[in-house]
Amino acid sequence: MRYLLFLYVLINILNLHSVAQAQKHFGKNMKIKLDQPSFQDVDFKTLLDRRYSCRNFQNRSLKLKDVSSILWATYGMKADAVTHATRTVLSAGATYPLELYLLVGPAGVDKLKGGLYHYIVEEHALKPISEIDKRRQLAQACLGQSFIEEAPVTLVIVARFQRTTYRYGDRGRRYVYMEAGHAAQNAYLAITSLGLATVEVGAFEDETVNRILDLQKDYVALLVMPIGYPFQS
Repeated sequence: MRYLLFLYVLINILNLHSVAQAQKHFGKNMKIKLDQPSFQDVDFKTLLDRRYSCRNFQNRSLKLKDVSSILWATYGMKADAVTHATRTVLSAGATYPLELYLLVGPAGVDKLKGGLYHYIVEEHALKPISEIDKRRQLAQACLGQSFIEEAPVTLVIVARFQRTTYRYGDRGRRYVYMEAGHAAQNAYLAITSLGLATVEVGAFEDETVNRILDLQKDYVALLVMPIGYPFQS
């Protein structure tokens, strides 16, 4: 009995050590600067017609430049003549409560290691969080929707409600959900314009997904969007 207990403790210690080593390998302050966004010239009506929800993805790597464009379109920074620094989506009181996380398979994106990343909006860069491929864990947390594991990349939209509710009270929660919808539609259209496809997933175990992303307690995952090249029907 003591031997089995010792073995159980040892296995858990080794697992924790392997996770720590994988995360350490990425580097605490490492950031990957992304290219400027670029998109194909597609007629807007055609783009809307082509947009659809896809749950069947090819085993094919995405281009890093396309991932860069998708992240920027979803929630990136742009300059305008009024405020000089805004995002690609509107935000109540410019509170910008959203964050973007990216789960990448081992060969999910060219020139990018597999693992978990956080999009740093102000720098248009990716901050590595973990080298561990968490797509299977995410698929299981999304009620066993296997296409999430099969997609080479998954975008997760996360919210910190306090950024908006401190100004607008409980009404601010509604504004955050609106903003997440704006960001998701931008993502859909950007993905479609690049010849890729996605689907918006809202059915998942909240606390489990938050743990997978290693979120602080006041951050909440709102939407999961697997991305890849679709199989042609």
